[in-house]
Amino acid sequence: MAKEQGVTPQSQDFSEWYIDVIQKAELVDYGPVRGTMVMRPYGYALWENLQRELDRMIKETGHENAYFPLFIPMSFLQKEAEHVEGFAPELAVVTHAGGEELEEPLAVRPTSETVIGYMWSKWISSWRDLPVLMNQWANVVRWEKRPRPFLRTTEFLWQEGHTAHATREEAEEETRRMLGVYAQLARDYAAIPVWEGMKTEKEKFAGAVYTTTIEAMMRDGKALQAGTSHFLGQNFARAFEITFQDQDLEEKYVWTTSWGLSTRMIGAIIMAHGDDQGLILPPRLAPIQVVVVPIYRKNTREVVLEAARELVREIRAAGVRVHLDDRDQYSPGYKFNEWELKGVPLRIEIGPRDVEAGHAVLKSRLGGEKEFIGLRDLPGLLPERLEGFHRALYERALAFREAGVRRVDDYDAFKAQVERGFAAAFHCGEAVCEKAIQEETKATTRLIPFDFPEEEGVCVRCGRPSAYGKRVLFAKAY
Repeated sequence: MAKEQGVTPQSQDFSEWYIDVIQKAELVDYGPVRGTMVMRPYGYALWENLQRELDRMIKETGHENAYFPLFIPMSFLQKEAEHVEGFAPELAVVTHAGGEELEEPLAVRPTSETVIGYMWSKWISSWRDLPVLMNQWANVVRWEKRPRPFLRTTEFLWQEGHTAHATREEAEEETRRMLGVYAQLARDYAAIPVWEGMKTEKEKFAGAVYTTTIEAMMRDGKALQAGTSHFLGQNFARAFEITFQDQDLEEKYVWTTSWGLSTRMIGAIIMAHGDDQGLILPPRLAPIQVVVVPIYRKNTREVVLEAARELVREIRAAGVRVHLDDRDQYSPGYKFNEWELKGVPLRIEIGPRDVEAGHAVLKSRLGGEKEFIGLRDLPGLLPERLEGFHRALYERALAFREAGVRRVDDYDAFKAQVERGFAAAFHCGEAVCEKAIQEETKATTRLIPFDFPEEEGVCVRCGRPSAYGKRVLFAKAY
């Protein structure tokens, strides 16, 4: 089937499989400018569903949506030294507009800490103004050297949260809270098991005191950073003079955070769940949860379509996103293959004999036997089946992840393990050693998981004492 759809098997070339699937399933196509992508309706519907759930979760934690400018004066980025150094290689800069050279070049938004910091310096003056809890849905531009749709593109969609607090404790609590929101989104909606933890100093966000992250394992054993939450301390507050008068009448700098999740999460969904037939979409985010495929000849067409339309009305009334594929120009077999490629969780087949018998055939994208279920029972049964699909998909991904992680203490064993999955190893914390590991193995530190037990050991490469008191996860990554 994979060959018929023109999809490269994962075992042959995972990267080619990924490109085949995202294009043939009509999620995206390449834009005319290098590194840009066009999100097609099916792909954008998946993003809309993810966006809707995350937006609700963000608002439930007390944040409000706002919007800040796309263009940022270069002088803003230069105010925070680590920030500008970190983003300089990826910046797109406007030097001319309206037929004239600009007095000051403008950066096209790579992230918004600086422009938001500038505005907050005008808006915040008293402890009564705090906390400030804002979120922005926007596009950003980072000039990627090796672009890949959803994973790394020159322009991508995301949300970026920004908060300001009176105390360090409040800001650090916020950093962890929002990482937890991302983890919940990954597990409860994308059906992806993730680790939550801390980035090393080398891998942290440019300008942050520290960065927390959720990391997932893809089906080729590589890592994907799916969302990050940063404790910025007072770095940007000092750069932009964001101060407030506290209750003790002292002038103080605010403590800030920022956190973001992007269309990269769609790449995670594709690579964490897909198989040689194409996508397998988690039902809570799938644009189409159930597809109904009528099977008929010319003389039975109207009878079957009438029954199929009535079934679709009842399924929709049960709160399920359903699609009737009544295209006459394609055979049922072609439709089965197409909807498997597009990852629709459940398929219903209904033909003239089914109508006569009062049942239909239910088939799961996760495999298993076909089931004959009564037409009257089917609509009410589907929500439960979709929940079961989500649980099975999550457990499948979790079992794959657990099988792909190994504790290693020897560097040769480390090198072998990162060729196929994640290595849990001790690390000295030295940036020089971390860089050498990356150069020698192409693996990077992904995170120091919060839930790993405290252990003492020596660095897997250099033998110096562990800097973290627990193991670090290493992997090759996207």
